[in-house]
Amino acid sequence: MKLNQAARATFDAMREGITIIDTSGKIVFGNKAYLDFLRKELGEGLGNVEGRVLRELRPGARLPEVLKEGKPILHITRQEIKDFYFVNMYPIYEDGVLTGGISVVTFLEDAYQTREELEAVEARSRQALRSISKANGARYTFADIIAVSPATAQVKALAQQVAANDVTVLLESESGTGKELYAQAIHNASPRREGIFVAINCASFNANMLESELFGYVEGAFTGAKRGGKMGLFEAAAGGTLFLDEISEMDIGLQAKLLRALQEHRIRPLGGVKEVEVDVRVIAACNADLPQYIREGKFRKDLYYRLSTVPLRIPPLRERPEDISPLANAILNQLSHKLRRPFSLTVDAAQRLREHDWPGNVRELRNVLEFSACLTPSGIISRDRLPSHLAQPQVDEALTLAQRTHIFEKREIRRLLAVNGSDLPGKKKTAAQLGISLASLYNKLAYPTGD
Repeated sequence: MKLNQAARATFDAMREGITIIDTSGKIVFGNKAYLDFLRKELGEGLGNVEGRVLRELRPGARLPEVLKEGKPILHITRQEIKDFYFVNMYPIYEDGVLTGGISVVTFLEDAYQTREELEAVEARSRQALRSISKANGARYTFADIIAVSPATAQVKALAQQVAANDVTVLLESESGTGKELYAQAIHNASPRREGIFVAINCASFNANMLESELFGYVEGAFTGAKRGGKMGLFEAAAGGTLFLDEISEMDIGLQAKLLRALQEHRIRPLGGVKEVEVDVRVIAACNADLPQYIREGKFRKDLYYRLSTVPLRIPPLRERPEDISPLANAILNQLSHKLRRPFSLTVDAAQRLREHDWPGNVRELRNVLEFSACLTPSGIISRDRLPSHLAQPQVDEALTLAQRTHIFEKREIRRLLAVNGSDLPGKKKTAAQLGISLASLYNKLAYPTGD
């Protein structure tokens, strides 16, 4: 983890003491206010602290506990030999992976007087969190989205238009198509680009845990609640964007609370009596069939309509074969930088990638190329360096010639539909290109090939 000069200058300008550590507990950065504090406690000859283990300098430091738990520690008051202070500590995540922790120390000479002053301190703490999250949060922009096929280009263009308008967006697509990539790009192209981008996977928590993550809780809200309570993601993302992935897996009871938050722009933390105003844009995503979930009673219809102000369907990779080669080249360029040697595909390997159905979409394509790169010291990836299921596609030897013909025909029709579109005009165009009737096209698509 590294901080650029602008971030260092920003933190050095603050009266609060800022400390950032990496996952090994070593100090990555300490601002001027924090270093002045350390010198009072440890002596003027302290020297440079970056790279030193925090607990070797201060054995009682609690910031490493944030790394262990992966959750904030808030509203801590501590007294050292010469100073009495208030501290909030937060974990730092990059792409969902814990990369370090940050503490914000406020020296309480005058601040520990009223509730309003404490709330102002927390607001400054959130600003510090926003600064570090901005550097490591939403990294992707629309320039990172490859859209060669007409279908993908249309979705990308619509997403760029939507980004400028502060509306709720629902990204509907299969797993591995890049929904968070689109969410980050929308955030970075929006008026909220200077705010924080926070992502959470709703399928990773049970109903009670997800409620406390989203809305926070007050002290004493339940057994085990942390002293001072906890800020929820709706508050933490104030002025920015909250990305709710796998929204379909949210408990239906919690969906009612989310709906009210979206409609009223107010939330009530668990155990609280006072509502809190929130200013956050919500982008939701799912790979499930939400209308089917509604019919099954697993998802609220009113929440679906509220979320899908602007629905965006990202086509799966099998529907956009024109994107496969550009995506593969982009991934290989990233691998070339990471592994420090150039990579390229032979013609037959590139052709085999275009023929595959990619049920895991772009995520599967990346995994295939990473696997092949590791097995290719020369950097030239040929067909025999692809995973076995791609290098030698399995054919059931018991199939008759007629059955094999049906499989081939169905795959060719799907390939053309991916280019022409799967709506009625696209199907008519595909049938005309293949020299068959529309009825024949439907019959061939309906043939049970098992794929």
